[in-house]
Amino acid sequence: MSARTKARKRAIDLLYGADLREISLNAAIALEAERALKEPTRSASWAYARTIVEGIAEHGDEIDELIETYAQGWTINRMPVLDRAIVRIGIWEVMFNDEVPDAVAISEAVEAAKELSTEDSGSFVNGLLGRIAQTRV
Repeated sequence: MSARTKARKRAIDLLYGADLREISLNAAIALEAERALKEPTRSASWAYARTIVEGIAEHGDEIDELIETYAQGWTINRMPVLDRAIVRIGIWEVMFNDEVPDAVAISEAVEAAKELSTEDSGSFVNGLLGRIAQTRV
């Protein structure tokens, strides 16, 4: 598994945990940063995970608006927490991180959804991120 894939999974954990505990992303980042200092073996995945989550915190309103606009038949509050975390990461990578090709961002999000969420989550994530990526063209 690549370092970026590990970082994405770490970012999913962080977003998921913050959502479930109803704490801000900034508070979750601070807690994870403290944990990273105590576990230096995990530092390789922390740098990019932090970049992802800080980007989502910075662009959260735009990201959530894209979800509401393009998630056919789903509101953001109706979406499973795990799928919401995966989609937010995928959208951030597609819309705000020019270092990651759209196809890679979408593929990574789809694989995470297939591995971690429901049977239908992979196709939902693929369709949603595909529609959003098309808006950039």
